Amino acid sequence: MNIADRIQSLRKMRGISQEELADRIGVSRQAVSKWESEQSIPEIDKIIIMSDFFEVTTDYILKGIEIKEQVKEKEKQDVDANIFLLAGTFLIFIGLVLACAIWYEKQTIAALALGFVLMAMGCLNFGIGIVNSTKNVEKAKKLFWQINIWLLTFVPFSSTYNALFGGFPAPYPLFWGSVFPFQAFWMVYIAFNLSVVFVMVRKGR
Repeated sequence: MNIADRIQSLRKMRGISQEELADRIGVSRQAVSKWESEQSIPEIDKIIIMSDFFEVTTDYILKGIEIKEQVKEKEKQDVDANIFLLAGTFLIFIGLVLACAIWYEKQTIAALALGFVLMAMGCLNFGIGIVNSTKNVEKAKKLFWQINIWLLTFVPFSSTYNALFGGFPAPYPLFWGSVFPFQAFWMVYIAFNLSVVFVMVRKGR
């Protein structure tokens, strides 16, 4: 394994793109691409910055010199952000399902409260977990919000729609005798979330 391979390996272990690594160390994405394709070698000051960022020695980047046991121990200690992505999304989804199920059975405001509490717990779980994660952090952040924007906005949109057309909130859209408001709800909900996801994807490039 040469310098190019080690830089690429460290970057992928951290779960970041070439552009994100370039931003961290103050170079262009093309520079990182050239390092990883063996077209050029990073200057010593950039190697020092990378060693601090990746938490390895400069000797490891330059020569691959590092105690194998230390590398294995570090890999064991790495926490994958995808774990918290799944756990947070699961809590949010359960909150939505329970809110809808309880409302269907009892039509009580407690259904909304329970839904909001579980959704908040899902976001909190992800937020705390992502701070302590060392792998796939940026990817997990993007994917979490691209998925959960749909779940998190469903109850607020539904509650507002039902309050406007039926006089009381409910966690899912009810049919109020006219097809137009019901269709309008879905059009606004889908358009809003697609717009948010589109902006997230554009910013993530």
